[in-house]
Amino acid sequence: MKQYEAIIKVMEENGGYATLAHLYQNAFKVPGCEWKTKTPFASMRRIVQDDRFFFKIKPGLWALKAYRDKLPTEMIPTKKKTSAQIEFTHSYYQGLIVQVGNLQQYDTFVPLQDKNKRFLANEFLGDLTSLKEIYPFCYPRIVRRAKTIDVIWFNERKMPASIFEVEHSTDMKNSLIKFVELQDFRTDMVIVAQAKRKRLLKDNLSLSAFQLIKKHVKFLSYEQLSDYHSNLFKLRTIRNDVQISRW
Repeated sequence: MKQYEAIIKVMEENGGYATLAHLYQNAFKVPGCEWKTKTPFASMRRIVQDDRFFFKIKPGLWALKAYRDKLPTEMIPTKKKTSAQIEFTHSYYQGLIVQVGNLQQYDTFVPLQDKNKRFLANEFLGDLTSLKEIYPFCYPRIVRRAKTIDVIWFNERKMPASIFEVEHSTDMKNSLIKFVELQDFRTDMVIVAQAKRKRLLKDNLSLSAFQLIKKHVKFLSYEQLSDYHSNLFKLRTIRNDVQISRW
């Protein structure tokens, strides 16, 4: 079996699509396919860009052309975005953030109203998070506000280590107001958005209302998040292969 055929097989078994992370974990397991190359992960990234067989849904998420009409309509990229596509974009990146947090052994939380939102065609955000309820880490009014943050990573002391807001189309101010509520914690505050929106974040942080959190707020583009996500799974695949448990 050729390498591109192994990629196709993995996608077919996953409903016609896969994240790079999923391919990194499963392509090597396909019987009859050998990856005699020094850079097998780079080979996978190159293979999915072959537009004879595959198309890109979002950064880090690819699908089979033969399955295009079988996927949920909100997953299919179009020039004019529908509300369902925008919601899927939002929940997809929430899911990547949750999976990254889980891999790094944080407890992960998303708002209750988001738990039934789709991460991928057959997975929902509530299937990914380790917490069903938020930890009561502070005064009730602050916890109530924190419960609306897109993703929270909690450390071993049950305190918010990092908080994330996915900003696909709004002006970001509401997200920054949520961040202000946690200004007294040693918490990383991250806006996740398209790379071109980094300037908007910088403009907002120049406002006097956000001066106290300015140095704590970071920007992570969709592409950076996707790379971070897939590289962590690549590392886990390598670690499992060489059986080093403490990496």
